[in-house]
Amino acid sequence: MNKTWISSALMVLPMLFSQSASASQPALKQPVGGTTPLTIERISASPALAGTSPRGLKLSPDGKRVTYLAGRDDDQYFYDLWQMDVASGEQKVLINADDLKIAELSDEEKARRERQRIYGQGIMEYFWSEDSQAILIPASGALYYYSVADGKVTQLPTGEGFTTDARLSPKGHFVSFVRDQNLYLLNIKTSALTALTTDGGGAIKNGMAEFVAQEEMGRMTGYWWAPDESAIAFTRIDESGVELVTRNEIYADGIKLTEQRYPAAGQNNITIELGVVNIDNKQVKWIDIGKEKDIYLPRVKWLPNSKQLSFQWQSRDQHQLDLRIADLRNQETADVVIQERSDAWVNLNKDLRFLKKQPQLIWASERDGFNHLYLFDLQGRLIRQLTKGDWAVDQVEYVDEQGGYVYFTGRKASVIEKHLFRVPLKGGKIEQLSQRSGMHDAVFADNQPIYLDYFNSLAQPPQISLHDENGQRLAWVEKNKLDDSHPLHPYFGLWQLPTFGEIKAEDGQTLQYRLFKPVDFDAKKQYPVVVRVYGGPHAQLVVNSWSSHDYFTQYLLQQGFIVFQLDNRGSAHRGTRFEQVIYKHLGDAEVNDQKAGVDYLRSLAYVDGDNVAIYGHSYGGYMALMSLFKAPTHFKAAISGAPVTDWALYDTHYTERYLSDPVSNAKGYEASSVFPYVKGYQSGLLMYHGMADDNVLFENSTRVYKALQDEGKLFQMIDYPGSKHSMRGEKVQNHLYLSLADFLEKQLKR
Repeated sequence: MNKTWISSALMVLPMLFSQSASASQPALKQPVGGTTPLTIERISASPALAGTSPRGLKLSPDGKRVTYLAGRDDDQYFYDLWQMDVASGEQKVLINADDLKIAELSDEEKARRERQRIYGQGIMEYFWSEDSQAILIPASGALYYYSVADGKVTQLPTGEGFTTDARLSPKGHFVSFVRDQNLYLLNIKTSALTALTTDGGGAIKNGMAEFVAQEEMGRMTGYWWAPDESAIAFTRIDESGVELVTRNEIYADGIKLTEQRYPAAGQNNITIELGVVNIDNKQVKWIDIGKEKDIYLPRVKWLPNSKQLSFQWQSRDQHQLDLRIADLRNQETADVVIQERSDAWVNLNKDLRFLKKQPQLIWASERDGFNHLYLFDLQGRLIRQLTKGDWAVDQVEYVDEQGGYVYFTGRKASVIEKHLFRVPLKGGKIEQLSQRSGMHDAVFADNQPIYLDYFNSLAQPPQISLHDENGQRLAWVEKNKLDDSHPLHPYFGLWQLPTFGEIKAEDGQTLQYRLFKPVDFDAKKQYPVVVRVYGGPHAQLVVNSWSSHDYFTQYLLQQGFIVFQLDNRGSAHRGTRFEQVIYKHLGDAEVNDQKAGVDYLRSLAYVDGDNVAIYGHSYGGYMALMSLFKAPTHFKAAISGAPVTDWALYDTHYTERYLSDPVSNAKGYEASSVFPYVKGYQSGLLMYHGMADDNVLFENSTRVYKALQDEGKLFQMIDYPGSKHSMRGEKVQNHLYLSLADFLEKQLKR
């Protein structure tokens, strides 16, 4: 079947491979700057090539201050808390991390940060009080309280032990946190410390998110404050049914045996309960979440009245998602307000918003094929659809009930760019507020529609500006101007910008690509190609966006490689038809689309079609293996980083979403594994993996090592002692990129 399609495709190259020059293609100009060659050692060194690129952006609830975390010039991964006074524009360090006691993290916090993809030291997170008079700073298991009135930082008396997932209560009277798998409460005024739960320990965890909730659902917490501070909703999870896996975390100086409750596909998940603890009397009321226990609770949210609690109930097969609301004034079963159904899977989002002035809610759904916003009443009756069309909403950013608008980011202007829009709550014309070509993320104040625009593009590292409700810029927070003093300036004259285009998949759907040509490009020459891939769901590479992942791309361009990226079917922001092609069989449509990309490349006179390599990490590592094993005539070499190789080894929530149950879809699991295709491997493989990876377990790679060795196949491997899935650390990244560059030179140029 594949061979027939390829043969047919080659007969209609002009039609399939015509490059789009549509209005969605950004106008990119060659950057101006110095022509110093970029070195691998400079990629991860300080100061950051992107310049001042703050993270943790927030507006104080009163809108008077912008706060953010900024790395230091001599260590871009050590963060202090800064502020900008909105009225004067003055910026200064608000809290120096050296004033805090920075110590070793607990294993639980290390794992939580890995799930959050947070890396660094110093101040990593902070929380404003609702009255804008205080900031809570968790650091190394201790809690610090900053008073705006006197500018002092004091350590809170939290007792013995490491605190995690700390936050201020809505009105700022309490601090809550988790310690030793129980939920605690500290009264800021009296310093009284109270354990709200006491049975945590072993397999029982209170107020904590389980592994798949953190890694796959984007839910990093297990408790939620009522708006009036009267109660806290929390989850109680029992992990005793989840297989206890003993992992070997291999470090340079020894082996650490780690026990982890890892719910592999088809195996038991945790059991979960949802309770509400009263702050005054510490009594717990348990919510009836239904008779079925093998389910997920991906979202919990209070209604504004603090008397009703909503939760999203997801079936184990993820074909069903319910929004349910429980009235805490009675013991009745929660009412099902909205139901979502799919024959494949229902994607999660964080866009539920309850209105304060009306008994209504905003809900995001893909029920018409694209993610759009809907207005319902609290009984689940549809009032109106707010957005529609063959484009996707990214997320709700702010609801301005007084002004009558919903602000959201989305792909209405272009699938390769993200812009900020607003639509009237009463329905009507959608207005685009952001204008510059690129990616816009918005951070709004809590109580008014002013926002920070976090903007970046292929030609502009992140910039931050303050805007009013109509999108007008009020002030720069960080202009990040690429002048002579910018860390990137010495290298920017050699920076290469891509061309964008489109080709067709075998089912006729449109695939987006971007192609980077090498420095000093000569159309009369032929160049080897590196295809950089991810290819998995909920990701998109072909965008007009600044990314530190592209620094290695720029290095390769300066070494005479073409770099090509294509978003195959299954990728994000293209609607359910595009994404759900992969259901029950991974590594098939995705590989066919990457092959189509290579066929397109081979139609270009300046491409050396016999010297094409594919490189990816995580799902991209899986794609690299599948592409090399299944399509050796298209790919001469592959670099596979931390790949899933047998989906039976990966977790329940992710794997079963796309492959269903391993018993009912045994053939799909087998066909989606790399092992049936090992015999197709010829040569040109490099694999690498972190030897302490707790997400994609190291076993995924060692099984491939053994299979290839049994077949007498030659390959290369690099394993990194102590490294997790994200492969963090300057020295690790330097060695990795040096190794990859050397491998590509030898495979494609010699």
